[in-house]
Amino acid sequence: MSIGGATLAGAAMQAGLIDEYVLVTHPVLVGGGTPFFTTLDSRTHLDLIETRLFPGGVTLARYEARR
Repeated sequence: MSIGGATLAGAAMQAGLIDEYVLVTHPVLVGGGTPFFTTLDSRTHLDLIETRLFPGGVTLARYEARR
């Protein structure tokens, strides 16, 4: 299942329900917005398992949650 909203993703993170994180970064500056990673009670330990670089500087990074 994919989660694509900051509020739902934050709740799933706090409940420990996420096994893998896929982050796509676009090199664009914008104003404010809702933080995708809300404040958590503790650190989330992740292992980088894949990176990809796309045209225009877009990057994809896949992380696996360390249990």
